[in-house]
Amino acid sequence: MRRRAISLGVVTAAVTAAGVIPQPGVALANWGGTPDLGPNVFVYDSSTPAAEIQARFDTLFAEQERNEMGTSRYAVLLKPGSYDLDARLGYYTTIAGLGTSPDDVDITGAVRVVGQPDPGSVAGISALTNFWRGAENLAVTPTDWSNQWAVSQASPMRRVHIRGTLWLEPGNGGFSSGGYIADSKVDGITINGSQQQWLTRDSELGGEWTNGVWNQVFAGVTGAPAQGFPDPPYTTLPTSPVTREKPFLHVDARGKYRVFVPGLRRDSSGTTWGAGAAPGRSLSINDFYVAKPGDSATKINLALGLGKHLLLTPGVYHLRDSIKVTRPDTVVLGIGMPSLAPDTGRAALEVADVDGVRIAGVLVDAGPRESDTLVTIGSARSSRDHSRNPISLQDVFFRIGGPWEGRARTSLTVHSDDTIIDNIWAWRGDHGNGIGWTRNTGDVGVIINGDDVTAYGLFVEHYQKWQTIWNGERGRTIFYQSELPYDPPSQAAWTSPTGPGWASYKVSPSVRTHEAWGLGVYSYFNQGVDIRAARGIEAPVRPGVRFHDAVTVFLDGSGGIERTINDAGTPVVGSYGTSTIVNYPS
Repeated sequence: MRRRAISLGVVTAAVTAAGVIPQPGVALANWGGTPDLGPNVFVYDSSTPAAEIQARFDTLFAEQERNEMGTSRYAVLLKPGSYDLDARLGYYTTIAGLGTSPDDVDITGAVRVVGQPDPGSVAGISALTNFWRGAENLAVTPTDWSNQWAVSQASPMRRVHIRGTLWLEPGNGGFSSGGYIADSKVDGITINGSQQQWLTRDSELGGEWTNGVWNQVFAGVTGAPAQGFPDPPYTTLPTSPVTREKPFLHVDARGKYRVFVPGLRRDSSGTTWGAGAAPGRSLSINDFYVAKPGDSATKINLALGLGKHLLLTPGVYHLRDSIKVTRPDTVVLGIGMPSLAPDTGRAALEVADVDGVRIAGVLVDAGPRESDTLVTIGSARSSRDHSRNPISLQDVFFRIGGPWEGRARTSLTVHSDDTIIDNIWAWRGDHGNGIGWTRNTGDVGVIINGDDVTAYGLFVEHYQKWQTIWNGERGRTIFYQSELPYDPPSQAAWTSPTGPGWASYKVSPSVRTHEAWGLGVYSYFNQGVDIRAARGIEAPVRPGVRFHDAVTVFLDGSGGIERTINDAGTPVVGSYGTSTIVNYPS
């Protein structure tokens, strides 16, 4: 007994020194009630003067409207109540309600993203670079004719109730390249407008969805438009096969902060909250290590090893080692778009092959020393059955180049069976800092080795070989969007073992069963060289490997894509055009 007490004392001293638990004499009221979320999180309740909250949003928008590759990160949290507010969101700015239902935070006004000036376009405005922002867990009654949400990738809307019209484009027909909505309700019509593609999952549409461009996908959406691909370009699945919504912060009846962890659903449709309390469990904030930028991987890993969950507050976390998640059911939740930046060539995040881990709400930025992979789920020897309690990744966004020069061979590798991927954007930068064919190098965006993996909203772009490789059996993808790299300097520099160029979506020849719905692969080779991709999608030809509603598109530039799937489809080369396939094999 004495030896055990000494061991616990040593551990307690070490943990206290690391700042993982409060030191003696520190009041526990703040720890269990209002946690220290750092200087870039702003929490308000409905007693706060409306002018004060509005001024905060106006200040943040003025700073972040053009700060695309900056390092500032912000989150605004609203406690249950009613607010008069026009919240314009710039880069790396998120807004979230702290209720248990979206209707607990009732905003009259707007939570909106507007287009940016684009003098080179016919419309003079676009949303093509409106990335990295989000809204969650609130209701909006628009005071204008609509609530505008003109976004492209990595700008999710989750658990939001729009009490009116939702407008998804920047206006004047300006281009936009979104997008993602989940667990949300729109009472009025939804104006898709110029949105090239969009995924809406497990939601409720009370009015018409107006139109589509190339690839609009609806999975488990009540009120969704009927299946129509390719004209209109709607892919409509009545249910989603297996889902689990993203964890979220909330306050309980005593004002204590907690994290709600939604439960698993199968063959789901509609929102989790429309008929009452959502299934799941609520964790005390005391169960979390609340990390701040400047915390080392060693400090974070110590907390995780002692059984804490992890809440990442806004900022950039430069890491010399990997964050390692080894315990089942661990929650890693970011607020305000925190960035994990591995500086030494290691992975930013390694998740063991254990049940129920949830990774949500983080950016991962490759560092100047090449990483083999940025995030790994499981290991090459993973074989456990996680079907009852899968690992999930939600709103996890990868960048190679952009904020700085970065290199990584692969962005995401998934070894664990049954993993759920829910809104991922893996992006080898085409603009920003450190951009060039030999500078921000990245071979492959996503590699899936696990069996029975399901992906919703898989956005993968500009990698130098295959964008996505699927090696696991019984994989499912519901919505895929991919641009091939813009910058191959020559055909010789961009030729795969199976022909000119590299297919975007590759299913391994050994795979017996695979199915995907709503896939779009686009080309824009901008180096003035005639670059060809033999096909957009490459897969074994067998009855168990099936594709539904696929499109290849020539956007601009030179060259193009010769076929859509294997040898099926028509060339989209040299000028704007599309090639569509409804079912493959036919």
